[in-house]
Amino acid sequence: MIPAETAPVEEGVSLLDFLIVLAKRKRVVLGVPAAAAVVATAISFLLPNVYTGTTKILPPQQSASAATALLNQLGGAFGGLSGLAAGSLGIKNPSDLYVAMLKSRTVADSLISRFDLRKVYDQDRASDVRKQLENLTTITSARDGIITVEVEDKDPKRAADIANGYVEELMTLTRVLAVTEASQRRLFFERQLLQTKDSLTAAEIAARQGLQKGGIAQVDAQGRSMIEVTARLRAQISAKEVQLGAMRTFAAEGNPELQRAQEELVALRRELSKIEGTAQIDTGGKADTSDSSGLDNLGRLRNVKYYEFLYEFLAKQYELAKIDEAKDATIIQVMDKAIEPDRKSKPKRALILILSSLVALVVAIVWALVSESVSRAVNDARDATRLETLKRYLKWRQV
Repeated sequence: MIPAETAPVEEGVSLLDFLIVLAKRKRVVLGVPAAAAVVATAISFLLPNVYTGTTKILPPQQSASAATALLNQLGGAFGGLSGLAAGSLGIKNPSDLYVAMLKSRTVADSLISRFDLRKVYDQDRASDVRKQLENLTTITSARDGIITVEVEDKDPKRAADIANGYVEELMTLTRVLAVTEASQRRLFFERQLLQTKDSLTAAEIAARQGLQKGGIAQVDAQGRSMIEVTARLRAQISAKEVQLGAMRTFAAEGNPELQRAQEELVALRRELSKIEGTAQIDTGGKADTSDSSGLDNLGRLRNVKYYEFLYEFLAKQYELAKIDEAKDATIIQVMDKAIEPDRKSKPKRALILILSSLVALVVAIVWALVSESVSRAVNDARDATRLETLKRYLKWRQV
């Protein structure tokens, strides 16, 4: 009876083989992590302690302005122009603006000069000092709007002082810049008011000089009423354009209040065109060309009336913006003032020890497995040939 041929069975690598390799090279597998732990511990104790000063602030919230209710009570031609309320303008999160201000070069330079950080950080160039301060400072804004300022330093007192210094410099900067909705409205209407005042003065001077030279044309009651209505409509259109300009500083193009204001402007212009067209039809062929100077003076008086209406509206808006700005005077609220930390935040020596030991252990295990594979390959004829081929390809070839 011929015995059946048995096929060779290749043995795979089992967990037991893996443990045998580790046990065979236990000196390396255990020695390397132990040595790494000793070195990491020594280095971690050589590193200086770092402390973190932390402060939390609450920036002003852009709420609906009290000016909205007042504008609704103004009545007259401009009673409906209350679309400047911040609550309806879709203003973005104000915390983002104040975070950007805290990270500004102006605030950094003030802190560098205030705490003499050139000497502290041992840097000569201003840009290097700013970079060092930036690397040691973390400024974040939470979803609830609270801004957190964290400053790291070797001196716990200086860490707390710099963190509080950020808040103080921010308050100083906000007094210079118009960052709130009310401040920007006040600044916008202030510029518009000055321009309108100059235009009104020029129109009054022109009308006075014209009346002294040529008098004024005779106009019946209907004509005077038409002039009054036209001047008021022109003033409304200009006021609406000013309103749109102010709204665009806060609202996006898709804002419903902005779109409604644009539609109102189109309607006012259409109404003005209709009235002016009617006036031309009613007076067509009836104008006395011999009294052209009087008609010109009538137009000058209409301009005066127009600028009077516009100035009245802008003055009311300007005063309301000043009231809102005064109400927002205390804009920065400090929730948690930075105090001198009593515990270090860095270095985390236990974490350094654990991570260093784990990395060294992984390296030692990989080295043990590779070393064992090479040792077996040298003893096996087929693997030895393949190993020589690998070595040959790994050599640098001479070109």
